[in-house]
Amino acid sequence: MKRTIDKVYVKVCADFDSTGYMQPRSIIWSDGRIFKIDEVRDFRPSNTLESSRSGDCYTVVIHGEEKHLFFEKTSGLFAARVGRWFVECPSEQV
Repeated sequence: MKRTIDKVYVKVCADFDSTGYMQPRSIIWSDGRIFKIDEVRDFRPSNTLESSRSGDCYTVVIHGEEKHLFFEKTSGLFAARVGRWFVECPSEQV
């Protein structure tokens, strides 16, 4: 059995401060489950799985567990679309 990593796009509620810093507050799965982010422990620029896209990686704490939440920046062609959030989930292939 081979394990791969899938990108799962999620809805994220975030706040923006007066300097433009984006602070994720909760993750909402497609089935409606909401996971409150208790803490943001780290933030760093990070390329996404597709090397052509730049993005950021947030190390967050949810229910006492450290997770990675990614923000994938879109191109400048779409002014109203700044980017998309995703998490990486393992999938198993036979």
